[in-house]
Amino acid sequence: MPGHGIIVIGTSAGGVEALSQLVASFPSNLPAAIFIVLHVPSQGTSVLPRILNRAGVLPCMHPIDGQAIENGHIYIAPPDQHLLVKRGYIQLTHGPRENGHRPAVDPLFRSAARAYGPHVIGVILSGVLDDGTAGMVAVQMRNGICVVQDPLDAVYTGMPQSAIDNVKIDHIVPLAQMGDLLVRLVETPVPDKAVNVETDFIEMETDMAELEENAMHEEDHPGRPSVYGCPECGGTLWEIQEGELTRYRCRIGHAYSAQTLLSEQSEALEEALWIALRALEENVSLSKRMAQRAQEHGSKHSAKQFNEQAEAAHERAEIVRRALKYGTLTMNTGVTPDGKHTPVSPTGAEQL
Repeated sequence: MPGHGIIVIGTSAGGVEALSQLVASFPSNLPAAIFIVLHVPSQGTSVLPRILNRAGVLPCMHPIDGQAIENGHIYIAPPDQHLLVKRGYIQLTHGPRENGHRPAVDPLFRSAARAYGPHVIGVILSGVLDDGTAGMVAVQMRNGICVVQDPLDAVYTGMPQSAIDNVKIDHIVPLAQMGDLLVRLVETPVPDKAVNVETDFIEMETDMAELEENAMHEEDHPGRPSVYGCPECGGTLWEIQEGELTRYRCRIGHAYSAQTLLSEQSEALEEALWIALRALEENVSLSKRMAQRAQEHGSKHSAKQFNEQAEAAHERAEIVRRALKYGTLTMNTGVTPDGKHTPVSPTGAEQL
């Protein structure tokens, strides 16, 4: 493989339109294989191959596990499976979620960087939060090329801006220019100075995505133990620092960026508050019923105690209700860090 024959693309919300435009610009004789992860629900049905087959001339498909890699083909991660690039073939795995997603962008980028090093072009398009940033770090470390959609051109700026903030990006371009850029990069020979260096943590984390037992039993974890628990399994999260990027991974492989971890914790907190509100409202209802029964039986003292208990539970419920109302308002504003308002859409799946 003399040139950059492996293109890995990650996207989320706004990704269907972006991918359709990008795929339409690829020629039929493109000497590269393209791999795409678009966030979709685990139980959803992806029709992205059908959409992209209509948009461009390259054949698009959900691959099968073990399928051979061919130039001029586009391989799309199926729902609920990580898409991994191996040397010469594709692996699909039901490995641990990363950044709350399966398929996730980071495992694709990391596996491609491990298998093909400097022959990889990593591309991040429109999307929320920051999946793909850690994977782009791996691409950069293995001397691949890093390309990001200009945030000013993206429907959702989160994923492109996170990559720009944390990785030395080689090219930041609008979609209208990206297709021609990628074609030129594919045909550019890999410089002699680009050495295919193995990196221990890339190997370990790729093995975790493949559910390799030895990786989960490895005691020499990258990073250091944090004070946080994994939102998915409750295990200790290890904090990994890569330049400006801080991320977390548990023993069995669940992985989070700092931003995604905060989002997951916020969801867990909201769930706990709803449970508390339900319990308090049931307590109010039961206490009032007990007070009424005590009153009917002439037990005024007991009735008073039950009414006081109902009032106390009601006051606590009001505190929780206000917390939920405030939290809902802040989560649904769609306000970006720069103060701009954007429509809220958690994944690209709604567009499918």
